[in-house]
Amino acid sequence: MNIHQTILFIDKELTQTLGDYQGWFDLNAEVLTFKPQVGWSIEQILEHVTLTNHFLLILIRKGKRKAIELSKKKDLNSLLESYQFNLKELEAIAEHKSFDWIRPEHMEPKGDQELGQIKSLLDNQIQECKEILKEMKNGEGILYQTTMTVNNLGKIDVYQYIYFLCQHAKRHLVQIQKVIDEYSCFNEVE
Repeated sequence: MNIHQTILFIDKELTQTLGDYQGWFDLNAEVLTFKPQVGWSIEQILEHVTLTNHFLLILIRKGKRKAIELSKKKDLNSLLESYQFNLKELEAIAEHKSFDWIRPEHMEPKGDQELGQIKSLLDNQIQECKEILKEMKNGEGILYQTTMTVNNLGKIDVYQYIYFLCQHAKRHLVQIQKVIDEYSCFNEVE
């Protein structure tokens, strides 16, 4: 993939992920707050995704600024010729329980946001990622890398951070479906 294909691919993934989340906000309160035997309720998962996005976006914004600054000092076109746009290494992030990692406490849901706020926040976060992609439409995002400790990924660039955000959200779609399945089984028994 070249840079334009990569940006288009990430943009489509963001759109798809946001679309995949929309229906979960429309569930009735009993389903949204159902606490499975292990893990979070759907409402808590939704909050966790936006909390994680919040902290990833801090790094993405900083990375964007630095990458754009660097693009004024470096020969971006020659760097793009030899750059490998490998997003495959990030796909494991979308697989629920594919690796061990303990999230920081500040990414734990607190239950202090209303569902409408969480939905709006998720939409704004995804839209911001799409805008950042537009601001780095020429490949600037490859110029700045930051270490990602999750799953020992190492240094990843700004585009990869945005894709990571998307993959993390996908990971929790699987978790949401498991909560729905448990809720359904629980309610069949009664």
